Amino acid sequence: METRQSPRSPGKLAALLLLAAAVACGTPGTVAGHSPSPASSSPSSSAAGSASASPSPSPSPVAVTAAYGVLVGQQSGATYTVSLVGIDGKVVTSAQASTPAAVTCANAAAGVVPLPVSTSNSRLYFMDGQGVVRFLSPDGDTGRATTVPIGAARRSMFTVSPDDQRIAVIVDDFNSTGAATRLYVEDLNGGGNHVDLFSESGAYTLWPIGWHGTNNLVVAKVPACTQGGGPGCCGPQELHVIDPATAVRRFTIGGPTCIMAGAPSPAGAVCATSTQASVLSWTATPISSFAVQGYTPAFISPDGKLVAIAAYSSTSTLLYPTNAAVSLTACSWIDSTHLLSGGDVQHQPSVADVTDGEVFPVAAQGDCGGRIPGGL
Repeated sequence: METRQSPRSPGKLAALLLLAAAVACGTPGTVAGHSPSPASSSPSSSAAGSASASPSPSPSPVAVTAAYGVLVGQQSGATYTVSLVGIDGKVVTSAQASTPAAVTCANAAAGVVPLPVSTSNSRLYFMDGQGVVRFLSPDGDTGRATTVPIGAARRSMFTVSPDDQRIAVIVDDFNSTGAATRLYVEDLNGGGNHVDLFSESGAYTLWPIGWHGTNNLVVAKVPACTQGGGPGCCGPQELHVIDPATAVRRFTIGGPTCIMAGAPSPAGAVCATSTQASVLSWTATPISSFAVQGYTPAFISPDGKLVAIAAYSSTSTLLYPTNAAVSLTACSWIDSTHLLSGGDVQHQPSVADVTDGEVFPVAAQGDCGGRIPGGL
């Protein structure tokens, strides 16, 4: 399924890769290179640890009827801001939280983590520096949903199911050789029906990317640590579609011969070599392919009709198969006709309508953090 900084410098590009799974390469036989074992071989409940917070009283969330993009502020300060953006570029609501502390691999390398956010079909969920997961709805409703484990060398990554009922959490304890990884799934409200699914240690870990429906959990294979930028350093290398009750792998999307090129959508995902990109369904079936010139982020629209190919050198995005171009550096779709770009104090985020090329500035800053509705 996710970690948010402008893509126009190496550090900013790394942040985009963390979320968008852009420009990554697979390696066989690593930590995530086989199907996770059933719950019987996973860690005890106390090891995975999930001290659930009492959620704020609020009406049951209702799936949105409009679509919203998510911008997540830089993670370098004491606090960060999350914003929901409409297809007209207007910020409909925002919230702020304390920033989770950076993690390292025994101070020898940086721990690779995604932005601390997830989306359902009705809400944005975001984590603060104490591991409290809060929610923000397009109508401005906000509150506390649950708590996940966090510590000096520990980071939790999470994804909430589209119906706001379940949460999948991956807990990483970083060390000199990588990370100890634990995966569990439980009820979002109250932490009931807790199931420990998987445990492993090594140079690679997993990220929870999202849910394909409510019966397929999508996780990504990711390097646990990095000492610099470049392809494959800082983002997902392949996607695994697994059973959220047993962790049995159903499908593998991407891999050594076709690396993930961008964040997936309900229509599937894009993988690529240095010369060709392929659109894959959620059963790993090739749908279409097109030529590319080197590795570049590519994002499939929610309806599967278009692929947005970002060209950072020219601040534009090319659309396949129409060959139309829009004047922004896309990092996410909002809906099937609107793209979102991220930015910082030097670069203004914007929204583009791909039907007519019109671009709307966004009065917020941050990196793309997904979209609402958030199901894959």
